[in-house]
Amino acid sequence: MNRATEHHHHHAVPDYNRAFAVGVGLNVAFVLVEVFYGVLANSLALLTDAGHNLSDVLGLLLAWGAAALAARRPSLRRTYGWSRATILASLASGLLLLAAVGAIAWEAVGRFAQPVVPEGKTIMIVAGIGVVINTVTAMFFFSGKDRDLNIRGAYLHMAADAAVSLGVVISGAVILKYGFGWVDPLISLVIAAVILISTWGLLRDSANLAVDAVPRGVDPAAVREYLGAQPGVTGLHDLHIWAMSTTDTALTAHLVMPVPPGDAFLNGIAEVLRAKYGINHATIQVERGEDASCLQSDGCAE
Repeated sequence: MNRATEHHHHHAVPDYNRAFAVGVGLNVAFVLVEVFYGVLANSLALLTDAGHNLSDVLGLLLAWGAAALAARRPSLRRTYGWSRATILASLASGLLLLAAVGAIAWEAVGRFAQPVVPEGKTIMIVAGIGVVINTVTAMFFFSGKDRDLNIRGAYLHMAADAAVSLGVVISGAVILKYGFGWVDPLISLVIAAVILISTWGLLRDSANLAVDAVPRGVDPAAVREYLGAQPGVTGLHDLHIWAMSTTDTALTAHLVMPVPPGDAFLNGIAEVLRAKYGINHATIQVERGEDASCLQSDGCAE
């Protein structure tokens, strides 16, 4: 006798449409300002920061589109809806930033060979505006950065941009005071390093979720121990935990129980998985014996 019980807890997702709209608008305007004054002041730091800001605009658009798709209801064909779009957007955003790092580093090395002294005062003013814009944009996503990898990506991009713009302000001050042309490409390399560091965790987590790895916030060993310790459970196999989106985690498991339990037992397990382990889509199948096949599982013998 087999019993399969599935528990879906649909919860409200915060609406970030306004935050995305304002963030994209502010950053597009700032990119245009940076490009104009970067050419005018002959500053590689401003131009590379403009390129990075443009990639962040694309990243915000990806995250915005993914969030909109994830809000759509499931259908007969797409039984999970479009939730996974948030994972793909996070991964694409990380790859986009890696490409930006390579381009920035390449241009900076070239400038070391042929240094040019840019106009420090212009750099400081324009980058100072960037500090304000990027900080304001980052704060729009602050509340959701610990709950949603897609929103965390948007927040990290903007927070890193604020720090990078601050670095460019410092570069302009040094150039203005001492006239050191090599400071401009040096700051560009620092910008590339900051982007790489801030992006690496996002890219790693997004790649893991894209291949159905257990989300970083879930301890699979603890979940296995909890399920195996339940009264009446003599065996556990085919335990799978994966991310349906950057906010929803799913689980399937087969529990071997010679005496099948009631609904209260299964409901209790689903509630603990949701409250303690952050797993809000749990499907538990109960079996009387261990004669069922066990495929693609890390605990077939358990």
